[in-house]
Amino acid sequence: MASVELKNLTKRYGAVAVVDDVSQHIEHGSLVCLLGPSGCGKTTTLRLIAGFVEPSAGEIYVGNKLVSSATRTLPPERRNMSMIFQSYALWPHMTVAENVGYGLKLRKMSRGTIAQKVGALLATTKLDTLADRYPGELSGGQQQRVALARALIVEPETLLLDEPLSNLDANLREEMRFEVRRLHDQYRYTTIYVTHDQAEAMTAADVIAVMNAGRIEQVGSPEDIYDRPRSEFVARFIGSSNVLKGDNRDECHIAFAGTALRLDGAKLPPHGETAVSIRPHDIAIAAKRPAYAENVVPATVVRQVFLGGSRDYLVEVEGGAQLRVVTAAGENLARGGAVWLHLPAERCRALAS
Repeated sequence: MASVELKNLTKRYGAVAVVDDVSQHIEHGSLVCLLGPSGCGKTTTLRLIAGFVEPSAGEIYVGNKLVSSATRTLPPERRNMSMIFQSYALWPHMTVAENVGYGLKLRKMSRGTIAQKVGALLATTKLDTLADRYPGELSGGQQQRVALARALIVEPETLLLDEPLSNLDANLREEMRFEVRRLHDQYRYTTIYVTHDQAEAMTAADVIAVMNAGRIEQVGSPEDIYDRPRSEFVARFIGSSNVLKGDNRDECHIAFAGTALRLDGAKLPPHGETAVSIRPHDIAIAAKRPAYAENVVPATVVRQVFLGGSRDYLVEVEGGAQLRVVTAAGENLARGGAVWLHLPAERCRALAS
């Protein structure tokens, strides 16, 4: 079983901890995305797992086998892992079939076995009609498929992907997100996928680990991470989010824009300030005061942008706070107009300080 266990994993360069006491269990056969901005430590974490970098402290286990510690590191070639980099690293002088089969050739398999395995995998990755072409004759998406096929054919216990779609244009990135997920569902290798792109993570992952400043801020399913962010960083990084702040009134209300804003399921301390996240599309906006008894706030439209299928509003409430609101395209409210907002209590998430 190729589960991966990170225990208090740390990597320092001088006084700077690029990876800072990271612990995470990755189940066999799951696809986990390490998601975060540039410099958060996600690629260094992946390189530690691959064995390209030695940890300053902590341990890495694959199955029950210790592969990395501060005193001992198993070399990459003995870890039964395949890694795909941002640059596809295809050999330009080899055909698609030769690139894909190269790992089997190194393992001294017979020509017949190699041809059979390569043919089957090229068909699975929709590359069979391109078997005799060279990398320079392929599109970016086709080259990425070749890199995936080359990594999969050696049947690794663990597949590592480092920003694999970053060199593709927007349309190809969207297509390849689903392709990565399709191939994972077919082969079920334990997969660790590094990206800064939340759409890639939401599309591909079983589990997302959001990283910030060398640490994991939150781990969960895409739905959990999006709907129930635990920190201001996660709320802002995963999709756009309004972050409101107000003094605590009791265990489930804060003072905001002249009203007592209720938060479902919150247990706030009796004193202090709480930050609250609510997504732009969860706020209702109307020209007349709605009939709701609570969480209704007057506002003024500062900006309105028509986006085809929706409208994006910026509104200002009492005290000067500004919120984004996204509505259906037919909800046309004039700039400068007085409006009312309803912030549903069940969509207001209290964030850790």
